[in-house]
Amino acid sequence: MFNNLIESSSHAREFKRRGSFVVFTAVTYGVLFAITGVMSIYAYDARLEDQNTEIITMLNPVEIATPRPASVSRNSEPPRANTSRQNYAEREIAMATVNNSRVVPDTTSAAPNRNLPVPESGLYRITGRDYNPGLPDGSGNPRNGGGSELNGRTPVVEIGPPPVAPPVEKVKPRIIHKSIINGEALSLPKPPYPPLARQMRIQGSVSVQVLIDETGKVVSAKAVSGNPALVSAAQRAAFGARFSPTLLDQQPMKVSGVITYNFVLE
Repeated sequence: MFNNLIESSSHAREFKRRGSFVVFTAVTYGVLFAITGVMSIYAYDARLEDQNTEIITMLNPVEIATPRPASVSRNSEPPRANTSRQNYAEREIAMATVNNSRVVPDTTSAAPNRNLPVPESGLYRITGRDYNPGLPDGSGNPRNGGGSELNGRTPVVEIGPPPVAPPVEKVKPRIIHKSIINGEALSLPKPPYPPLARQMRIQGSVSVQVLIDETGKVVSAKAVSGNPALVSAAQRAAFGARFSPTLLDQQPMKVSGVITYNFVLE
């Protein structure tokens, strides 16, 4: 009988625990559904505020006229008291014509040039304005102002021969490059035969590219061809070679060349 009582009590506690879990789970899901519904209502209201109810009317494009800049006179009209005709041109600045290839401009620009160049022949004055004298029939090509003659305080400049450009100095080479330089060596030590190459009976020639400084000493040596077993001995021997200084215009120069070593088994 006691066994039946103990079993009934254990089943009652198990049912109570399961019932509490089911109630807790249902309440939790209900709260989550309620929160989701409220958030969806607020989100829907926010999207309603973003809606645009304005009416857009398309109009034909209207062309806007670009205002033209007013012409500005750079210099005032010269006095017209003296009506005698002048036989020289006037220029605002001393600017050479583009036909003169010996004069190199100081600066370059993409903007159009507003000044006239000095004439290639005849007389001209630098008066601060651009003016060409009138033709015999009375016509002229005034750029700024009329054709009256100025006072004699401005000197008359006569065009002479174009200036001679200075001679361009030739850039001297920093290193003189040569081919085989074995015959130019003052001292050319013979490399020792590598023992491993002798045992394997390896022979042949090795070419070493060397750089000789101004005093005739080899400062760099690198093999460019040959058997790898013979390269190290050839490079070490190249550093011991000595040459006489090479002069160019009485100045010692560096020399780059090739020294060839022949390894032959006796």
